[in-house]
Amino acid sequence: MSESNPFPLPVQVEGITANWITTALRTRTPGVTIRACEVVDTVFSTCSKIRLRLDRDEAAVAAGIPELVIVKGGFEEHGRRYHQMHEREVRGYRDVYPHVPLPHPACFFAEYDEQEKQGIIIMEDLVAKGVEFCHATRPQTHEQVARRLGYLARFHAATWASPELEPGGRWADLPGFFPVMQHFFDEKSSPENWARFMAAPRGVATSRYFQNRDWLVDSWERMMAYAAGLPHCVLHGDIHLGNLYIEQDGTPGFLDTLASRGPGMLEVAYHISGSLDVADRPKWEGALVRHYLDELERAGAPAPDFDEAMKQYAVFLLYGYFIWITTESHYQAEAVNTVNAMRSTMAMLDHDTAGRIGQISVQVQL
Repeated sequence: MSESNPFPLPVQVEGITANWITTALRTRTPGVTIRACEVVDTVFSTCSKIRLRLDRDEAAVAAGIPELVIVKGGFEEHGRRYHQMHEREVRGYRDVYPHVPLPHPACFFAEYDEQEKQGIIIMEDLVAKGVEFCHATRPQTHEQVARRLGYLARFHAATWASPELEPGGRWADLPGFFPVMQHFFDEKSSPENWARFMAAPRGVATSRYFQNRDWLVDSWERMMAYAAGLPHCVLHGDIHLGNLYIEQDGTPGFLDTLASRGPGMLEVAYHISGSLDVADRPKWEGALVRHYLDELERAGAPAPDFDEAMKQYAVFLLYGYFIWITTESHYQAEAVNTVNAMRSTMAMLDHDTAGRIGQISVQVQL
């Protein structure tokens, strides 16, 4: 690393020094200096989050660099394994949000290092800002989900079936949502892993109709084929409650993007099924999907009709089920995995997801 170049990106917490922070911040705010930095606390998970207290010079204060920031990246051994995830998050903050806004934390640096397989983001500390963090064990209200879907619809509409998704376009090199997930799916759906997940509380809490591994593998292939035939847009990529927050004025905020391209209803099904209490979802989900479609049309996208949207919704419920059945408990607490898997499986029963997917041909998308 030179004084003007933040690469190579550090892959250990010890590499996050005042000199490196200064160099990284200067890529967006030239002339700022961080005289010293102190690690306040750390959270090691799928991605690591290091809270820093910065000793800023006058230029940094004037530029709006806060005293407390979060440095997020892959600072554990598994970070190199999941480097694509870090790259997709960097791309969301660096490449997507400046052109297609979605409420998110202020970002002061976002870069990916291909050689080190590391992606790092420096963002504002939302704890210091006083936001309310969402959590899977606290289901959302109709109003909260509706407001969030409004923002999501406008985000989707901005790139809906856009020529910029085609070769040569701005978003052409964003990964396809399902293709980039395939390696993860193959690993987590192995016979050994599937048996382990089915024996865990999350597996026991789900319907026996969806516990068959052969059915899952076949259904995943059919879902991928179905998704390939639908209009695509740029996706946030992971809008479960653990990645969401609410500003003090009620504005929904979005964390932990996994920028990619795919069908918009994939995110709608994932969010609704994981965000509502099981008693509320059947009463509210139809109105919420209609609200999303109305906002899509209002933003200029050719929204599908309601029946077609609900067919897509039913099919894509499978994705959320797979994620919550297979997320390791050291990344998400078992209570989170269990409640989300249970919510997903109940929605799949209500919408005959197995029957819908069974009608899809892997050769011809219906």
